[in-house]
Amino acid sequence: MSIHKYLRERFFPHIWCAGCGHGTVLNGLIRAIESLGLSRNEIVMVSGIGCSSRITGYLDFHTLHTLHGRALAFATGIKLSKPELNVIVPMGDGDALAIGGNHFIHAARRNIAMTALVMNNRIYGMTGGQFSPLSGCGMTATTAPYANIDPDFDVAALATAAGASFVARTTTFHVKEMIDLIRQAILHDGFSVVEILSQCPTYFGRKNKMGGAVEMLNWYKERTTPLGSKAKQNDPSLIERGIFMQVDKPEYCSQYEKILQKAQSANSQTKE
Repeated sequence: MSIHKYLRERFFPHIWCAGCGHGTVLNGLIRAIESLGLSRNEIVMVSGIGCSSRITGYLDFHTLHTLHGRALAFATGIKLSKPELNVIVPMGDGDALAIGGNHFIHAARRNIAMTALVMNNRIYGMTGGQFSPLSGCGMTATTAPYANIDPDFDVAALATAAGASFVARTTTFHVKEMIDLIRQAILHDGFSVVEILSQCPTYFGRKNKMGGAVEMLNWYKERTTPLGSKAKQNDPSLIERGIFMQVDKPEYCSQYEKILQKAQSANSQTKE
């Protein structure tokens, strides 16, 4: 299977650090798209600002590299104007849930048919290693040299509570699982969220003495477990992976189209 057709090879080599998990996410995403047989012209990718947001520059789709935290707002406009397109929104943890948190919960509430990929490396990697809303208590960062005291969000719980109709979590260690979950998210007719735990050895790993990329990937292997497993019962600190929410509910763009038809009908009757 050739994936080169999806890449803007003129922009390589990429700018990600050695061992960064975001390249694995890029690989998984294009393999999921390839398995679906989607044309590049059927896809729009929208990103904000951050290490994760560079993914749009490397993929040869219709792409927008927008403002920090505003990717979902731009994506909403695209989807409403061209609902037939597959809109994919890769975001970092800070991009999605700090400055972009309000857009995130309202996109989920509306259930707009978009795929939000939250590439969670628990740090602001591009701007110097500041702590993010997903760093967690006790973690060290450049802006928390004596350890962070802010509790972190549970992305799956937040997305589910806000109204997302497809919610999943995986890691860059579990590549086949990642590809399958991204594939299902794209196919789902509603707001889909896939949280992908992605290692940042340069800042998060180094600051928190978690080792390099190999050690961090092994941590994902050992400290995560499939949803509903007995291992979670024995060790509640394990992070669960899998599909947390998958329901059919009214999709926003289809409902908006009905409103437009009613308005057009009422306007025609007024003119008559």
